[in-house]
Amino acid sequence: MDGLIRNITFHAGINFIVDETPPLEILATGNNVGKTTVLQLIDFCLGASAKGIYTDPENKRNEDLKVKNYLIDKEVLITLTLTSDLESPFAEELVIERNFLPRKKQIRRINGEHLTEDAFEERLTNQLFLNHYGKKPTFRQLISHNIRYKDQSVNNTLKTLDSFTRDEEYEALYLFLLGCSFDDGDSKQTVLSQIRIETAFKNRLESKQTRSAYEASLSLLEGEIQRLDAQRSSLNTNPNLEDDLKALDKVRYEISVSGSKLSRLNLRRNLIQEAVQEVQSSTANIDIEQLKSLYSEVSAKLGKLNRKFSELVEFHNKMVNEKTRYIKKELPQLEAQIIEFSARLDQLRTTERELTKKLATSGSFEELEKIVVKLNEKHQKKGEYEIIIEQITAVEKNLKNLNEKLEGIDVLIFSDKFQAQVQERVNLFNKYFSEVSRELYGEEYALKFDIGITRTGQRVYKFSAFNTNFSSGKKQGEITCFDIAYTFFADNEKIPCYHFLLSDKKELMHDNQLVNIATLVERECKHVQFVASILRDKLPPALNKDEYFCIRLSQSDKLFRIEQHTS
Repeated sequence: MDGLIRNITFHAGINFIVDETPPLEILATGNNVGKTTVLQLIDFCLGASAKGIYTDPENKRNEDLKVKNYLIDKEVLITLTLTSDLESPFAEELVIERNFLPRKKQIRRINGEHLTEDAFEERLTNQLFLNHYGKKPTFRQLISHNIRYKDQSVNNTLKTLDSFTRDEEYEALYLFLLGCSFDDGDSKQTVLSQIRIETAFKNRLESKQTRSAYEASLSLLEGEIQRLDAQRSSLNTNPNLEDDLKALDKVRYEISVSGSKLSRLNLRRNLIQEAVQEVQSSTANIDIEQLKSLYSEVSAKLGKLNRKFSELVEFHNKMVNEKTRYIKKELPQLEAQIIEFSARLDQLRTTERELTKKLATSGSFEELEKIVVKLNEKHQKKGEYEIIIEQITAVEKNLKNLNEKLEGIDVLIFSDKFQAQVQERVNLFNKYFSEVSRELYGEEYALKFDIGITRTGQRVYKFSAFNTNFSSGKKQGEITCFDIAYTFFADNEKIPCYHFLLSDKKELMHDNQLVNIATLVERECKHVQFVASILRDKLPPALNKDEYFCIRLSQSDKLFRIEQHTS
């Protein structure tokens, strides 16, 4: 170990991470000194992956081996200290420690306690949002607007999650952030999960053709089978041979039907088991005794609580268990059917071998054999088509029932009363949003919502910000206004939130905008830390002062100081 590499102190108000490299030198070196990495390290301590610190964001396969090896070989430890009050030396603190080593050497601690990955996320979640672990939106989703260094969050005001995030996840996120709650939120997520399972199963069944196409093909097959049966009858002069061939046709048809049925039963069982694992992963396994002191402290501050902490945890886990039981209720019947069809298939194959052996010695004609081969192929296809049609029909029935159940939930969520509640919260937030944007830009930004339709046909709340300005600087300003306004809103509505805002690429903003932000933060946000990375030569004179800097970097003094420690 080489001792302390950096000690960065963040104060209330503006905190600039400054790159002091001269402009001409930046062009020559590529400006890679670690400004963004400071933000990434804070995010890392809050549960982000370590790979982002030494991986190219545009190409995940490209790693900066120099940085990666340094972090591992030197056993670099990152420590982040969060405080409940910036001004009080006696305020409650949360000390988070993480390193980059694998397995047993890995450090993941909170206030000195080693934690597993799940327990780490649980502790962070419940520290900010009591009893929220295992629910949606997740902790990482809830703090996504506080930490903006990835392109998605740097360039979008509300779309702060990855590009694969579903509309219903954004719906849950912003309803939660606005303080809009509804009792059927978990039920809706369960039903939507089941709808996705059934839809995925239906898509697999119809990967080649739709049900109507299978029905049309089945009708044609039945006609071809009748024609081949007529040809075979005209060629056969042996009554016993005819009976044996019919028996073989029947057995092979039943083998095809049973095999297809068994395959789809196994597929459905696997999909249900995957869904069960997904639901069970959200169970809250909380050490009641360990958090007893925290619960007591909350009770002391807020007064006597209506429910014990253990009762809340037990209630949540019962909800998860009930979801699991509901999804698993079909499994016993599926297992019984799988056993039944497996045994039936073995019996049919034994019969097929006996008939095939018998017919091999019957001396059939060559042309008759060709017809029999064709008939076998047609019967096999017929069996496959009938099973697929049966499965598609069952899935469509299930989807209809699930969508009816979802519609029942949506009657409440999209009722006039609930929409009015959402609109009331949006209007309240917009008072802060418009005031902040008016002061910074002389314009008024606002949040709005519409009721849209997802790709799978479900109704969903879609939130967006008014924005008629498409320049990079103005977009950066809209994002900053939103983040500051939300902090005001959350504090006044007693909604838990972090009071630090981390932003990258602030050199895209105009000088006047930066000065206005600094003025607003210094005057109105004494408890807020606005942390931004920026090139020093892009700073306006009014902000180019040591009192606003939390760290200075340059080509000769990069963040990790690898050159100094390895020379």
